[in-house]
Amino acid sequence: MQIEVKCSCGAEKCPEWAIVEVQGVVEVQPSFQDLVQNLVIGQLCRPSSQEVYTLTVGYHELTGSKVTLKKPLLVLKKVKGSNGGSANKVDLDVIGIIRHKILFKNRPRALITKLQPAVKERANGAASNSAAI
Repeated sequence: MQIEVKCSCGAEKCPEWAIVEVQGVVEVQPSFQDLVQNLVIGQLCRPSSQEVYTLTVGYHELTGSKVTLKKPLLVLKKVKGSNGGSANKVDLDVIGIIRHKILFKNRPRALITKLQPAVKERANGAASNSAAI
């Protein structure tokens, strides 16, 4: 089988992509199981000009860094063969190139660390009232 790889955008103009690598598992709730294709799991930011990134997922924040890959990867799209005569003809079109990954290797930091004062006072007040009964 012959596979032809073409880059119509040119090597210098090919869009840059990146891989986001997290340690652990990202689990999807059962109600979103069929909607994974366009599911937003968090917000990725680079707060300064440094190569430090943050990923906020719910009430958790991860800090990561940009790492250069040893060998770049191509993002390919399968295109039906341009020569109609051969059924085995497969063409792959380059739609992006990956030269970096953003690596999040540390445990997440909790954004909520303690109860709000108003909630804490109500909880203490309810506890003291129930103890008096």
